[in-house]
Amino acid sequence: MSRLEAIFFDHDGTLVDTEPLWAEAKTALAADYGKTWTEEDSLACLGRPATVTFERMHALGIDAPADELYASLKEKMGVLLSEATITLLEGIPELLDEVAAAGVPAGIVTNATTAVAQRTANLGPEGLFSTIVSDEHVTQAKPNPEPYLLAAKNLGVDPANCVAIEDSDSGTQSAVDAGMKVVVVPGLLSVPKNLGHARMEHSELSLAKIRALVDED
Repeated sequence: MSRLEAIFFDHDGTLVDTEPLWAEAKTALAADYGKTWTEEDSLACLGRPATVTFERMHALGIDAPADELYASLKEKMGVLLSEATITLLEGIPELLDEVAAAGVPAGIVTNATTAVAQRTANLGPEGLFSTIVSDEHVTQAKPNPEPYLLAAKNLGVDPANCVAIEDSDSGTQSAVDAGMKVVVVPGLLSVPKNLGHARMEHSELSLAKIRALVDED
């Protein structure tokens, strides 16, 4: 019998590609304060906690409190999402169907907001994602292991018997430090080769390959 107890998915770049929308929302937010948010700024904050974005905005000369910026960013992102057509990345629908059919618990662990992650969860098989952990649920977001540890706790599973699917160095570090095996899929920024336990294209993901990571020990 397989030791695999649960699979946890990062959100942006792993399940869906909403990074361009986040960049657009941040650009619009900075413009509200007369500042310019660049592609370089977006890449510097990729996969990082929201606090990193607001620290960078403060460095640009935006003196609004972080909670005010966060509220505005979520509002702008909500509008963009309502106007956009979001689809799961190639290979992900087939994997989620396979995971659901096998009855393997799954969750989403992200530095994005709960609302954004929930919208993506609704694209998968009904009831598949038993927990969503966002930056709104933790005191320390990725790369700290707290998000993945909380997700495992929510499902009552041993992190050592779980696999995380990630596309960033921040998220990969978080899951590794939580004691999970990690499959790294391609993202906007490369993940150091020594970080994570396997590399796969999104289309190469399968439940059998994921199970093998925890069963091979």
